Amino acid sequence: MPTVDIDPDELRTLTGREEKSDDELIDDLFGLGLEFEGRTEDDEFELEFAPDRLDRLSVEGVARSMRYHYGDSRGVHVPSTNSADWTIEVDESVPDERPYVTGAVIRGVELDEESLDSLIQLQEKLHATMGRKRAKGAIGIHDLTMLKGSPATEGNPTIEYVGVEPDEDRFVPLDSDAEMTPAEVLEEHQTGRTYADLVSEYERYPAIYDDLGLFSFPPVINGRRTEVSTDSRDLFVEMTGADQWTIDKMLNIVCYALAARGATLEDVTVEYPTHEIVRPDLSTKTKTVAHERIETLLGIDLDPDEVIDLGERSGLEAEKAESESGDLVYDVTIPPYRVDVLHPLDVIDDLGRAYGFNDLEPRYPEVGTVGGRHERSRLERAVRTQLVGLGFEDLLNFHMTNEEENYERVDVSPGDAVYGAGEPATIKEPYSEDYTILRTWTLPSLLQVLENNTHRAYPQHLSEVGFAAELDETENTGVAEGRRVGAVLASHDAGYEDAKARLQALARDFDVDLETPATDHPTFIPGRAADVVIDGETVGVVGEIHPKVLVEHDLEVPVAAFEFDLGALR
Repeated sequence: MPTVDIDPDELRTLTGREEKSDDELIDDLFGLGLEFEGRTEDDEFELEFAPDRLDRLSVEGVARSMRYHYGDSRGVHVPSTNSADWTIEVDESVPDERPYVTGAVIRGVELDEESLDSLIQLQEKLHATMGRKRAKGAIGIHDLTMLKGSPATEGNPTIEYVGVEPDEDRFVPLDSDAEMTPAEVLEEHQTGRTYADLVSEYERYPAIYDDLGLFSFPPVINGRRTEVSTDSRDLFVEMTGADQWTIDKMLNIVCYALAARGATLEDVTVEYPTHEIVRPDLSTKTKTVAHERIETLLGIDLDPDEVIDLGERSGLEAEKAESESGDLVYDVTIPPYRVDVLHPLDVIDDLGRAYGFNDLEPRYPEVGTVGGRHERSRLERAVRTQLVGLGFEDLLNFHMTNEEENYERVDVSPGDAVYGAGEPATIKEPYSEDYTILRTWTLPSLLQVLENNTHRAYPQHLSEVGFAAELDETENTGVAEGRRVGAVLASHDAGYEDAKARLQALARDFDVDLETPATDHPTFIPGRAADVVIDGETVGVVGEIHPKVLVEHDLEVPVAAFEFDLGALR
């Protein structure tokens, strides 16, 4: 889980609760879902937080949540913004891979070492989470006074977001004294080498200019000229990325954090070649939640005024309304910094936290039935038991993965006419580039475990009965979900016969007919692979893993494997 470092003294100051001891703060934070993991070398709190609450990536965001928790703040607060003086002009030369930009001007912010450290931490945590390591969104924060054409002298100044040739221009990047071209930054600068993969394949690199020249090379590094320090009072925040919604929401979180320090927000006009927008977008959204559903899920009786009160103490605003069927519902206003509220259930979760989950009375459900295992669950358990009896160690891997692990590293492509190569169900707004799709088969997950276990002794016989999914237009949801039985045998003498023998034993245990006609599959060695045909239906594959795939996973011993659909054993 992600962690954030919080100075408890800063937290006391920003919440106005100077009398709170560290232990009391830790207890209050736990009530918000922030778990204390220990102290840093600087004696700060290290807090683990739910990755959906990105507004709590800074001490300002945590303090805002605690003020609501204490009842000191109520309802939705939207900071006002001054009219736009600055303009970001987007040129047609901007790389197609990173076409979007947003921004805001921040005036009158008071920065000391602690608040500057908090701002830098917020920037980097947003990069790592919502920005997907800067691939989806990257933040640049600049000292406004160092940009030529400030409103005090020039009036209505413009900066340009453009695409440049790798060696077209030069600037001095942060943590350097030498002028470099963007290409040289990627080769010679430590930060440039870290993020080179994000832009190295672009024909033109993203760049931001003012009247003095290049001052930002997103998403890699800012220029030294506009570096922010404790002496900075006016800031220019710009964000570029592959998705407008993502960078706009990242901007809102930063703006709220700086507004909590007493800063004034100012709009920025973004001029695209085809249209114009004004940012930051601090508009609210509304979710409708039924009163009955709130009571059912929380297991308590509430009157409407209590629901409205709990909403205000959650940083939301609830108004009574009536559904088409005449039932009591609430129109709940969501503040601009909340990127996690996607469903009415998210609102009910907030209401429950405001009520206090420890205050909820547990009760037995009013159901007169006796629980039992589902048929599928019984089958899974039986298969796992038999696999353990055949010498396998049972595993439970993540259902989410990424395209590289699921396809490229096992030498298949989405849509190939081979087992495991179905089209993936893609996560629309992933928080990590490591988990962007639902896996289509279990074998890549098992190979990853072998890759991580190369320091352990062989043989290693691993199995999994796990979830997999792929796109299927014939399904109501558009996605076919299922359970797969996967197994790998890694040892100096592992071969096709070993995998087939265990597969045959499993088939006998479940009284099904097994056939293994030869097949070609890029993950396996030609001539050493076969289809798994159970009761006349092709449901899987068995064979020896191809040396190319073994090398890709740093495996130095042969690996035999099989995988098939669990439902074939019914």
